[in-house]
Amino acid sequence: MEITFIIIAAIAGLIIGFLISKTIDSKSATGTLKSAEKEANKLLKEAEKEGESLKKDKILQAKEKFIELKSEHEKVILSRDQKINEAEKRTKDKESQVSNELSKNKKLNAEVEEKLKDYAYRNEYLEKRQEEIDKILQRKINQLEVVSGLSAEDAKAQLMESLKETAKAESMQMIQDTVEEAKLTAQQEAKKIVINTIQRVGTEEAIDNCVSVFNLENDDVKGRIIGREGRNIRAIEAATGVEIIVDDTPEAIILSCFDSIRREVARLSLHKLVTDGRIHPARIEEVVKKTRKSIDEEIIDIGKRTIIDLGIHGLHPELVKMVGRMKYRSSYGQNLLQHSREVAKLCGIMASELGLNPKLAKRAGLLHDIGKVPETETELPHAILGMQLAEKYGEKPEICNAIGAHHDEIEMTSLLSPIIQVCDAISGARPGARRQVLDSYVKRLKDLEEIAFGFGGVKKAYAIQAGRELRVIVESERVSDEKASALSFEISQKIQTDMTYPGQVKITVIRETRAINIAK
Repeated sequence: MEITFIIIAAIAGLIIGFLISKTIDSKSATGTLKSAEKEANKLLKEAEKEGESLKKDKILQAKEKFIELKSEHEKVILSRDQKINEAEKRTKDKESQVSNELSKNKKLNAEVEEKLKDYAYRNEYLEKRQEEIDKILQRKINQLEVVSGLSAEDAKAQLMESLKETAKAESMQMIQDTVEEAKLTAQQEAKKIVINTIQRVGTEEAIDNCVSVFNLENDDVKGRIIGREGRNIRAIEAATGVEIIVDDTPEAIILSCFDSIRREVARLSLHKLVTDGRIHPARIEEVVKKTRKSIDEEIIDIGKRTIIDLGIHGLHPELVKMVGRMKYRSSYGQNLLQHSREVAKLCGIMASELGLNPKLAKRAGLLHDIGKVPETETELPHAILGMQLAEKYGEKPEICNAIGAHHDEIEMTSLLSPIIQVCDAISGARPGARRQVLDSYVKRLKDLEEIAFGFGGVKKAYAIQAGRELRVIVESERVSDEKASALSFEISQKIQTDMTYPGQVKITVIRETRAINIAK
């Protein structure tokens, strides 16, 4: 019973506890709800306040934007109004100017009309006076015809016949006297002009040779130029086409070649190599290439200086370059540029003495041997080739004719032509000015090189040792070792067949293969 009572008491306690806890939970929930409602109301009020403040800010920003756009719009309208006002002002100025011009034109038209009326009146008056004069003149003629017994036409014919016979007799006498005087003085005057011209031009005469001497500070440099087993000297000869002669001559090396440009390239290249101190095949090729480029620039500079010294203007750039190349050309041993400058000066003086244009004469004199400069193989005489070059580069017809006719290849059509011919003869006829042997020697060497270039695969060809040896450099890609031997034989046979030469000619064919890469 006690146990039962305890169990019942426990169950009753549990039930009472459960009820009490439920009552407490409901009261706490009610409190939580009330506090949540208060918090919500508070948040709503704060949100309403923030919304009002944001609304006011947006309204203020909108008002400021509106004011800004309004001010910009007003500025645009103001500038447009100003432009319109300026345009209106310009229009009014133009209208006033046009009205002024119209008023001036009206005044001028009125003056012109007045002058036309005055002219018509004067013309009418002159016509009446002319009619009166013609009537008076006719009456006088009629009176003279009555007195003389001849008509006006007969009297005029008799007078003209008499005057004609008198004038013919006097003119024949004058012509005869002039011819006699010209015969007596023409030869004397011509000699005087030629002598005065020669006396006023003095130039140095020097025969161009085929060798140059390169001076050294000491003989030790010769060994460096020759190089190990002669590789340096062979590289120089192959790059320049000039024969290098190293003998017992103290402190000197001889450069032998018929081509003045090649000799100059070799001389300058040697000077640079000796000064720099680095002498080896790769450096030699680099220096020779740079020297050739500098020589080309020097040729143009020489041409420009020459035409400036002679007062010649407007010459085509190609002709200027050809004038510069004349320095490295010779004619019968006479330097071509020096000869052409002398002929130009002689022509200018002679043209002035004869009352002709000295500038045209100088121009024609400078260009008269321009046909000797190009190295192209042609059968045309140098005078005709020079005339064609002058025509190609826009020279005047009288200059072209003077160039083409100075050796009588074509007919002379201007007074400049005989002047050029005479001055060319004067320059070439000076004692020691020319040497025939050298020109034929140079031609033989050029012919040797041209024969080599006539074969396929030939890259370079140089006639050296006064024409006793021909060195031919071929392209290794096109010519094999077997073909090189055959090419040497073919060239020798061609030279035997086509040329006349003293002694023997050695043909050396050089074939070289190179592999080049660059380390970066």
